[in-house]
Amino acid sequence: MTPLADPQEYARRVLRAEAASLDVVAGRLDEGFSEVAEAIFACRGRVAVTGVGKSADIGQKIVGTFNSTGTRSYLLDVTRAVHGDLGSVHPHDVALLLSHSGESEELLRLLAPLKKLASRLLAITSSSTSSLAQAADAAIIYGPIKEACPLALAPSTSTTVMLALGDALAFTLLEKRQFTAEDFAQFHPAGTLGRKLAIVADWMRRGAELRIAPATDTVREVFARVRHTGRRTGAIMLVNDQGRLVGLFTDSDLARLFENRQDTALDRPIAEVMTRNPAVTSPGTRVAVALDIMKTRKFSELPVVDEHGCPVGMLDITDLIGLDPILAVTESRRPLRLHDRKSA
Repeated sequence: MTPLADPQEYARRVLRAEAASLDVVAGRLDEGFSEVAEAIFACRGRVAVTGVGKSADIGQKIVGTFNSTGTRSYLLDVTRAVHGDLGSVHPHDVALLLSHSGESEELLRLLAPLKKLASRLLAITSSSTSSLAQAADAAIIYGPIKEACPLALAPSTSTTVMLALGDALAFTLLEKRQFTAEDFAQFHPAGTLGRKLAIVADWMRRGAELRIAPATDTVREVFARVRHTGRRTGAIMLVNDQGRLVGLFTDSDLARLFENRQDTALDRPIAEVMTRNPAVTSPGTRVAVALDIMKTRKFSELPVVDEHGCPVGMLDITDLIGLDPILAVTESRRPLRLHDRKSA
């Protein structure tokens, strides 16, 4: 065997070969894909995904993508299934079987019991004449493909195709369910994804950490009223008789009164020196969106109000500094509820 002259160029050939196969398979999609998608969408239970060898590995990824995008599913291990795990299959479930050849002996053994236990038998395979395709109620047939492996033995292009078809199914179902970024966030509370999708309610200060006072009080009365120990925000939220936010007054505003020798203002209503109609956000707004506003407008604090305009929290920049490098503002499928009462 001659040594490989250019590993990078060879790697490019492998990638392009697999990409070309995906393009071919995309052109081959027929009603079988729609039938499988409709069967899963109509499923009242969960999707039992199963396969043998590398197909089982792909099945695990499909299960993960399904679950995170609103399609409840689980991996059914072929060996464990015939030794009792078939008990996990409910009559409302559908079974999705993965096999390139459609003739895997271990998988074919499951066909008869799954037919009795699951509501529908679905398949992803390459051959419409295979035993699996013939037994399935609906099947995605991607047709003959050439493995990228130089020995034409190791599953490579076939597993790439299965993986991509799993994504195509998951995202088709996502669209049919009108699954949103907010829905997605419910299933990803941790890690980088969780932080990217976090909402203001998860990070805002609340309760005793808030400083709230009537806008009719004097500056001196307000600062006497809101004194407390422990962590606090540097901004006081000022409300009217109905408890709605009408203004904001910060420690920096107080410092400026002293610097400008406006001592008499201390015994005047704070409404005269507060920032009126400040920018606000809602508890359900994405933190990334709120942080973008704070950075753009150079705010240290951003009040959080409910649907009636009453303060319920405060975002403080010191709590969000660590999030800045990982947060990216992404568009939601629904308009985010951001109330900005002051023009940008």
